Amino acid sequence: MKVSARVRGEWLQIPCKDGKVNINWLGGEAIRRFHKLQGPDSSLKIGEEQIQEIRKTKGGAILDPDDLVKDVLDDNDFVSIILSSDRTRQISNNPETTVNLEEYTTMNGKYEPPEEYIFLDGNTLSTDDLVQLGKSRYKIKLTNEAEQNVTKSRNLIDKILQENKVVYGITTGFGNFARTTIPIDKLEELQYNLIRSHAAGVGRPLSPEKTRMLLALRINVLAKGYSGISLATLKHIIEAFNASCLSLVPEQGSVGASGDLAPLAHLALGLIGEGKMWSPETGWGEAKYVLESHELSPIRLSAKEGIALINGTQLITSLGAEAVERSNLIARQADVVAALTLEVLKGTSRAFDSDVQMIRPHKGQIAVAKRLRALLHSDTYPSQIAESHRFCNRVQDAYTLRCCPQVHGIAHDTIEFVHSVITTEMNSATDNPIVFANRGEIISAGNFHGEYPAKVLDFLAIAVHELASMSERRIERLVNPALSELPAFLVKDGGLNSGFMLAHCTAASLVSENKVLCHPSSVDSLSTSAGTEDHVSMGCFAARKSLSVVENVEQVIAIELLAACQAIEFLRPLKTTVPLEEVYKVVRSVVRPWDKDRFMAPDIEAVVALLRSGKIWNVVRHHVDFYHAPQEIETRVFSPTAIMVGGQREKARVRPGSAKKRKANDQ
Repeated sequence: MKVSARVRGEWLQIPCKDGKVNINWLGGEAIRRFHKLQGPDSSLKIGEEQIQEIRKTKGGAILDPDDLVKDVLDDNDFVSIILSSDRTRQISNNPETTVNLEEYTTMNGKYEPPEEYIFLDGNTLSTDDLVQLGKSRYKIKLTNEAEQNVTKSRNLIDKILQENKVVYGITTGFGNFARTTIPIDKLEELQYNLIRSHAAGVGRPLSPEKTRMLLALRINVLAKGYSGISLATLKHIIEAFNASCLSLVPEQGSVGASGDLAPLAHLALGLIGEGKMWSPETGWGEAKYVLESHELSPIRLSAKEGIALINGTQLITSLGAEAVERSNLIARQADVVAALTLEVLKGTSRAFDSDVQMIRPHKGQIAVAKRLRALLHSDTYPSQIAESHRFCNRVQDAYTLRCCPQVHGIAHDTIEFVHSVITTEMNSATDNPIVFANRGEIISAGNFHGEYPAKVLDFLAIAVHELASMSERRIERLVNPALSELPAFLVKDGGLNSGFMLAHCTAASLVSENKVLCHPSSVDSLSTSAGTEDHVSMGCFAARKSLSVVENVEQVIAIELLAACQAIEFLRPLKTTVPLEEVYKVVRSVVRPWDKDRFMAPDIEAVVALLRSGKIWNVVRHHVDFYHAPQEIETRVFSPTAIMVGGQREKARVRPGSAKKRKANDQ
């Protein structure tokens, strides 16, 4: 029996005989061998170092030093040995440690390889598909049509090589070296030189989830058959993806034209067996070793394949796909949370009347108002809280309550627009040069330019930010007793307890941060490659910023949801509507009411997790659908915000093309 042990980034194979030695012996033997390997200059001194812990690399489970190796490990298993001095080393900016711990957190020790496959053809991948591929829900296969297209494209490249033609990107240098012809016997070397020299990124590495999305999207683009890569090479890359062998990819270094060259070069670097790589079984290690551990070998590149791997907008687009998916989810739930806040602040739903929306018929505005009507007081879902203030003297609600359809609506419309552009980009050929096999032609063009995803992701950040801007103002109304008629900061014994005072400050800080992040990245351009690439998109930063904005929005909406649920405690025993009571129950399943001050950050984290999982939307979705069933009757409650001249009631009428009836309700 043998076990692979990692000590300070080096992998050592430790023979364990029949496995009847214990874990403590395994750690000591690994340190001895590491010291022997390093020689007299080793920073690790035997007798001076203490083992802090030994973990299984896959899943991160801590091993008991007294357990026998055979009882807790399998033959050819992998462990990571963490020394006491390594804890201080982690303070330094060590990207490998950062990402490894992040992956352990994501997997919660329960990583299992996927069993299902998704077939890629380069034309039909959705944003949700890509996110699921990032979460390791699927392995990849190519469709038969994709394999045929890839083969035809490669055949044209081989023909050009046989005829010894001079074609940019195939038998020439790149960028400013486009006029430099490369001898045939140097073409293989050219591919590796290109990847090594272009792997010049810096900064924090992408998480394994984001790297999987990046690799999956590059595979999808190559599957279109316009890149000139060989089918054998593409299948080799797919094997690496299916084994979750992921290169270390720094997030900074792309200007977004010609595509994401530096990040994609880092992605390719691991695939050729150089640089660092990660898998759930091995953790971080030398790429060649990680590939060998999965019975894979580094890919061998031939002409055109180097540039085929690194020229495209896949980092911008894969990050954008995650951003737009998360934006869509949080935007729907922001509507739900806004409805709950309006309810506890004793607002009215009359501003959401369908006729009000139809005379300004923006799609998102109409949809948000319709959703709010389904959640708030109606004949279908009556609210005791709403009934309790029916005859109040409030003439108008604040804009952050009354104008939700108008402000949230444009966010929804923007998300839909961005989604359409990102989906198109995901299924587009963004290489250069482009191989048209059916025409027998190679064209040098500009599909690598990232302006499309760059612009829309700047739009996305601006639109989604507004959800948090509205939410923060509603939080202020909830915690301010002059506006809410509730206890200050939503807690008893104010002064002794501070309640939601600093939670609101956190929301305000995130909204202010977003204002800076919403400055468009794509308005900037710097000429690169000796003036050859004289306009660039800066789309990679636009994508990274948009994700940061979405994450901040999720946090702010979570704080509002916590505050709104806490406000309900002061309105009991009154009940709100059925769907909003369901929201309350879901929140209370992870966060108990505040009767006195306690550590608040875990409560915020718990509710953020609810939002990211979509549970708040899922719990109301069927109620909304039921309200809008064909027999829907729109309830128009009495409110001082709406005046009927002459006291006349509107007659029920059938909307053209619909069986839905509406009635006035001035009970």
